[in-house]
Amino acid sequence: MKGNQKAVKAIALAAVLVLFVVVGLIARGDGSGDNFSETFWALIPPIIAIGLALITREVYISLFVGIITGALLYANFNVEGAMLAIFTEGFIGSLADDWNIGILMFLVMLGILVSLVNKAGGSAAYGVWAAKKIKSRTGALLATSALGVLIFVDDYFNCLTVGSVMRPLTDKHNISRAKLAYLIDATAAPICIIAPVSSWAAAVSGVVDNTDGFAWFVRAIPYNFYALLTLAMVLTIALLRFDYGPMKVHEDNAVNKGDLYTTPERPYQNAEAEVPSSKGGIIDLVLPVIVLVVCCVIGMGYTGGLFEGASFVEAFADCDPSIGLVLGAFVALAFTFFFYIFRRILTLTEFNEAISKGFSAMVPAILILVFAWTLSGMTGLLGGAEYVSGLLENSASSLYNFMPVIVFLIACGLSFATGTSWGTFGILLPIAVSVMDPASELMVITISACLAGAVYGDHCSPISDTTIMSSTGAQCEHINHVSTQLPYASLVAAVTAVMYILAGFVQNAFIVLPLALLVMVGVLIAMKSMSKGKQAA
Repeated sequence: MKGNQKAVKAIALAAVLVLFVVVGLIARGDGSGDNFSETFWALIPPIIAIGLALITREVYISLFVGIITGALLYANFNVEGAMLAIFTEGFIGSLADDWNIGILMFLVMLGILVSLVNKAGGSAAYGVWAAKKIKSRTGALLATSALGVLIFVDDYFNCLTVGSVMRPLTDKHNISRAKLAYLIDATAAPICIIAPVSSWAAAVSGVVDNTDGFAWFVRAIPYNFYALLTLAMVLTIALLRFDYGPMKVHEDNAVNKGDLYTTPERPYQNAEAEVPSSKGGIIDLVLPVIVLVVCCVIGMGYTGGLFEGASFVEAFADCDPSIGLVLGAFVALAFTFFFYIFRRILTLTEFNEAISKGFSAMVPAILILVFAWTLSGMTGLLGGAEYVSGLLENSASSLYNFMPVIVFLIACGLSFATGTSWGTFGILLPIAVSVMDPASELMVITISACLAGAVYGDHCSPISDTTIMSSTGAQCEHINHVSTQLPYASLVAAVTAVMYILAGFVQNAFIVLPLALLVMVGVLIAMKSMSKGKQAA
């Protein structure tokens, strides 16, 4: 088996090298350096990275091969130019970005906070309490999903907080880390995109100039079929106790063998060896988390002018989530420090140890994020966004009633290839608004389709930062998370695409949304019945 895996990896890497050679020969055509700009070639680097990651399961190498591919295309196969692009405009550029630095700081501080809570015994105490209150796997799945829905302010915050809080409970009921990662991811971006008070609502509201972006966002919520159907799927598979595809393998191993990981890759297993304090209680988990939630909300409001006269909604519309989350995490970290000192749970030496362990726990996520941001930057340098937006503009006039499904599919492809949902709707929303009749219901549906498609990529792309942080929060090997949730997310996307075709003609959320929910639940019930039939045969 290992020999076959090595052969597959070698073939995959060899195929990429052959592609390099072929593209290099094509690139010699006129030597202008613009052979690949704003063409389908701009999407080749992320496609290669994603494909290699899924085949070889080597995330860092796959992402780096994608980055090299993008740099070579950008420099028209000039080696010196490619090297400069990789480091100056790639890695250094991504690390010099204020937003990215803020997210990395938030990750580190949240990692330290999680380490402190674990060391203080708060997570262990919660696990003991939850084990007494929640007696079944279904209850644990529903409780995890409910917490994800409740933390709707920001997807980054959601991913890491839900994972650290619910991991003891899901481990107790032998829920695989892949399933936990899916639950976290499915209640992160899909929930934030339908929450009026969230960093996502703020981002969407500010995309299109000279419009009431917040009003459009609220009107689009009932038509955001992908987000709503994802939530319906999470609840349905929990109640039906049904899994399929690679996820079923992970869940069967967890239930029957007690193996929460399934594959040999267990990057966070050593992190669980930390011995918690026996003095800690549930309050040592709950209070820091509550303070973190409140401080992050206040922090985002502060950056939007909440304390300078702006209303709560206006403050969120103008906020900077990156800075707001950093401020909130810092205050929560400081509070936790003094709270534990006051309760005499941890010593200064133990605090110092928790800082280094918390930082170390976030290194895998930080590395993947930096690689993913660099790859996304390469796609931007090649004009991938301009190429996709051109496709949308060209199809607008002839397929007017099919615009919602067209926009949805384009947004799915762009967000999956680039790993950025905000970048996707930032590109496509202004185009969608410009080609649609602003007085029509179809414009609202098209806006929602754009947001839904953007969330699909954010939800399941291997290079999406939310996907990466869901893996981190669940302490799940990243490619395990991607490969197990991709069939789930894609099923929801397929049903969503059909519903957007219908919505383009019916244009009534009160008719299409209930039908969409019935279809989604019906498909899952049918799949479960078919799987039972196959097992009986």
